[in-house]
Amino acid sequence: MISASLFWSDRLLGWRDRLLANPAFLRAASGFVLTRPIAHKRAREVFDLVAGFVYSQVLAACVKLDLFAKLANGPQSLAVLAQQMDLTLEAAERLLAAAQSIKLVEKRGLDADGKPRYGLGVLGAPLVGNEAVLAMIKHHATLYNDLADPVALLRGDGPPPELSGYYPYTADNAPTKASELSPEKVASYSQLMAASQPLVATEILDAFPLTRFRSLLDVGGGEGRFLTSVAARAPHLKLTLFDLPAVAERARARFATAGIADRAQAIGGNFLADTLPTGADIASLVRVIHDHDDERALTILKSVRRALPVGATLILAEPMSGTRGAEAMGDAYFGFYLLAMGRGRPRTKEELSALIEAAGFGGVRLLPTRIPLQVRLLVAQAK
Repeated sequence: MISASLFWSDRLLGWRDRLLANPAFLRAASGFVLTRPIAHKRAREVFDLVAGFVYSQVLAACVKLDLFAKLANGPQSLAVLAQQMDLTLEAAERLLAAAQSIKLVEKRGLDADGKPRYGLGVLGAPLVGNEAVLAMIKHHATLYNDLADPVALLRGDGPPPELSGYYPYTADNAPTKASELSPEKVASYSQLMAASQPLVATEILDAFPLTRFRSLLDVGGGEGRFLTSVAARAPHLKLTLFDLPAVAERARARFATAGIADRAQAIGGNFLADTLPTGADIASLVRVIHDHDDERALTILKSVRRALPVGATLILAEPMSGTRGAEAMGDAYFGFYLLAMGRGRPRTKEELSALIEAAGFGGVRLLPTRIPLQVRLLVAQAK
């Protein structure tokens, strides 16, 4: 039976929906001085949803043409930028006008010929040298191909998404074929993940310093960028990475280059089928669990629990569904990205906490991070 409060809530929201769907009401709201700002804001939000893909493609063009790096040392004239980007003046002006409209660049006066000069905008400046974001923008070409027919993707009756081949460990045969993956096969996704790890590592280590621990096991640690960051923060810590054999090989090379091979080891295996190394007093899962369905996620967490002694610590870091202020990132972006990838889904902190507890951990708590849109952090103890 529907409660009285729910009944009245539905009636009130139904009335609101009918008003917002009424063209006459929208025209009146747009003309009335008190409601005009709200009406205009809502209209912009709707149009941004319609035009969002075009905005993304403008950004992609700027990145492919290395526009932000070209402006990093100061404003440039339209003519100079057109030449540097190998575009006609008309094409360059069209791109720069589009980029200006979404705050990627700004006009900075006129040159000697009376043509506009352009500098970095408030959203373009943070992209200069930002390896993580630039790598994801370039990678999104694959995602956009997979989203060309979103209904077919949802129904599963279209061609296999490109992303499902990009991440070979998510395939249905991953547990039995992991050892057969070559370094070349894993190179692309390993490099992409490695590009974003330093930013994530900074968030994690600022929120939860590891100075009181002696040995860290990083499960699904990729090429070792997270552990390399940990090594700089906690020089006493013994470090162990566990990932697919071909990925672990890449991590060993990174550890050697970073000069930490004497205290950082990379072990190859499959966390869905193999026994994890023991001896650590803390284990980390950094952006691993959201790549898997509940059954596999629980398998991974139980495997980590078996590798840890009672009282040891687990840290789980990833973007989460329902994050205040980042709802679209968690449920829209990651929801469809993981769908195209072929496995996994974004989860709320409550859903993740339930999985962690079911695996044999207790005392789960959420620690604040400076940029929760990028990563949130759960910490628990092995029971």
